Amino acid sequence: MAFPENFVWGAATSAYQIEGAANEEGRGESVWDMFCRQPGRVHEGCTGRTACDHYHRYKHDVSIMHSLGIPAYRFSVSWPRVLPAGTGGVNAPGLAFYDRLVDELLTAGIQPWVTLFHWDFPYALYCRGGWLNRESVEWFSDYAQVVVRALSDRVTHWLTFNEPQCFVGFGHLSGVHAPGVRHGLREALLAAHHVLLAHGRSVQAIRANAVRSPCVGWAPVGAVSAPVDPAEPADVEAARHASFALRPLEGPSDNALFNTTWWADPVVFGRYPEDGLKRFGDAVPDATADDMKTIAQPLDFYGVNIYSSSVIGARAQDGHPVTALKWPVTPQCLYWGPRFLFERYGLPLVITENGMSGIDWVSLDGKVHDPQRIDFIARHLNELRRCIADGVDVRGYFHWSLLDNFEWAEGYKERFGLIHVDFATQKRTLKDSAYWFAEVIKTNGKLPADHVWPRRGNGEDKHVI
Repeated sequence: MAFPENFVWGAATSAYQIEGAANEEGRGESVWDMFCRQPGRVHEGCTGRTACDHYHRYKHDVSIMHSLGIPAYRFSVSWPRVLPAGTGGVNAPGLAFYDRLVDELLTAGIQPWVTLFHWDFPYALYCRGGWLNRESVEWFSDYAQVVVRALSDRVTHWLTFNEPQCFVGFGHLSGVHAPGVRHGLREALLAAHHVLLAHGRSVQAIRANAVRSPCVGWAPVGAVSAPVDPAEPADVEAARHASFALRPLEGPSDNALFNTTWWADPVVFGRYPEDGLKRFGDAVPDATADDMKTIAQPLDFYGVNIYSSSVIGARAQDGHPVTALKWPVTPQCLYWGPRFLFERYGLPLVITENGMSGIDWVSLDGKVHDPQRIDFIARHLNELRRCIADGVDVRGYFHWSLLDNFEWAEGYKERFGLIHVDFATQKRTLKDSAYWFAEVIKTNGKLPADHVWPRRGNGEDKHVI
């Protein structure tokens, strides 16, 4: 069974992870530039200074996407590349890069999906209080307006924020990501409130300034759970509850904010969840009725990044399958995650990220063989297809990631890409999974039971989809 007609297939990246050109053509610094300078913060002292050099090689990267038949590409705009000080004067060469990229994509028949913020907060604004400063709401709205006015004559699909749970929780509570601060819960919740307000104001900015009718969403983490026994109603209800419950407070950790409802309930319903208000108590920032009205702007779709799920009721299992990054392999996350989110929020869904880090290298035959990634994608897509067949409105799937890239605090040791990047030479090598995913797209997801690719027999490789 194929996926629905007009289902969107794509691949995703983010600016700081692939662009490089960190000190070129007027780009300002981000908090990640600051973070990478601090000893011990990033694996082996890696930085995004060069990354995949996409800033100079974007035409080649787009041509690869075109050769694979990828119909949609989700990328982010670097705020400090467009506005070096975060506010004020526009950096014309930086904005022109995205103008050229959009044109290149459209010429290749690839639909651009633009994410306004994927973690690279301007360092100059961090020095002015960052997300703790309520002015950040207007800073971000003004930045969104600049980008939308420049690109919306061609771009129709927009996302405001990527994974606020991570850049607030990891960046402002546990301190393991940029800006690397271990605030108290009160300060982290204040930053979160300002991010939610900035989301609402940027949705307003998109709709007020877009030349072409916009389709607007966002891309939070999908912190989901699945039942150990799907046939047991009690297990299903327990998994549903766990998917929307707040996690226990464990001191200065990111766990407090790594949830769905503290973020999504205000965005969709215009209110914070009651269990969160009770749990966080006096640490909750003052929020006016106007604040909540601003946050709850109508969205056209609910984007969500889902990589795995906890399994409610499952006992500890020796040898549980994990990725190279030691994340659990739980394909059922793409059934229960979208199902529970659709039941609660009622918005069309797009899987804006899903993928895995693998142990990938160029073999002696000059190819990159990554059968685990093929198996991973196939298992997850089979679950997603089953979810859609059961009535959940899922409209697209974006694989993370197009390219091996700078994987934040993990540096360059984790490889999520469909395309292998030799970071010393910048040579791109398409992995087996890239060719396999191209066939998935070509057939609109008609995966057979035997999904291994390439099949080797009689001395030749054959596509089997």
